[in-house]
Amino acid sequence: MTWEQLDWSALDRLREGFIGGGAAEGPYWRSERDLASYDLTYGERIGWKWDAVLQELNLRGWTPPPGPVLDWGCGSGVAGRRVLAAFAAASDTALRVWDHSPLARTFAAGAAREAFPGLDVAEYREGERVGLLVISHVLNELNADGREQLAALIAAADATLWVEPGTHADSRALVEWRERLLGSHHVVAPCTHQRACGLRVEGRERDWCHHFARPPAGVHADSQWVRFAQRAGIDLRSLPYAFLVLDQRHVRPPAAAMPEGYSRILGRPEFFKPYARILNCDADGIAELTIPKRTASAVYKQLEKARGPLVYRWTRDAATVQDGVPL
Repeated sequence: MTWEQLDWSALDRLREGFIGGGAAEGPYWRSERDLASYDLTYGERIGWKWDAVLQELNLRGWTPPPGPVLDWGCGSGVAGRRVLAAFAAASDTALRVWDHSPLARTFAAGAAREAFPGLDVAEYREGERVGLLVISHVLNELNADGREQLAALIAAADATLWVEPGTHADSRALVEWRERLLGSHHVVAPCTHQRACGLRVEGRERDWCHHFARPPAGVHADSQWVRFAQRAGIDLRSLPYAFLVLDQRHVRPPAAAMPEGYSRILGRPEFFKPYARILNCDADGIAELTIPKRTASAVYKQLEKARGPLVYRWTRDAATVQDGVPL
């Protein structure tokens, strides 16, 4: 697939289904060309979100447990391929793909074999062992049976890596899954703690746990991407996402890469002339903090240029940040 070969009618139909909810009505892939067009465009943008998540997991020192990787609801398979590339698959790692569309399963498996020659790639068979469960952009497509199936897979997998769009609805839904799984799993990310989510308290209903990825350098100057963004009506600068990474408690101890005392900024900092304002999440809950430009200039400037995860250990006086050390 090349930019000149894109099937725009298929891309328009797919986007309308994803946004309007039609994707939840059943398989929507009609041809291999659908999948190839999607993989080059919308799928690649999802890949940039995965890159941000995987970069953060690298900073935290987290690696997946050994064993097969299952890309569940794989679509074109971009999530599974990004995960395999990031973690330099061990010799006993295999990739399994599953989707309610046979076309998607075939495409994802073929793309993985092309990207990783010699890797054991096959369609998932019910009951197979799962080392790492990979889930990407499925929440708004799940019916009751799908949710039950997914819950059973999470319970059986040694670890789960889950990325969703950064909308209010999807993020809040992911928080509910987090709370449901907190008793059986260690929360690796995005949280810096293992306590109940502070977004579920009264008064925080309008807030949500979302973050922003950056596209690769040069995308904004790439004429093909610029034309695609104009044609599709998307903003190349905005890549909001929500995510959840879990380890089974009985499989291994909690990741040791996150010392106590760290916080995470939700969304983006807001910058004003004399200060920046952030929505901060830590073990004590959610709080709005102020970062004065005059007395905390180093932190203020760093946040203006930050490209990685907004995870910090603050020195603060009540709701005023005095200093901060990034992860």
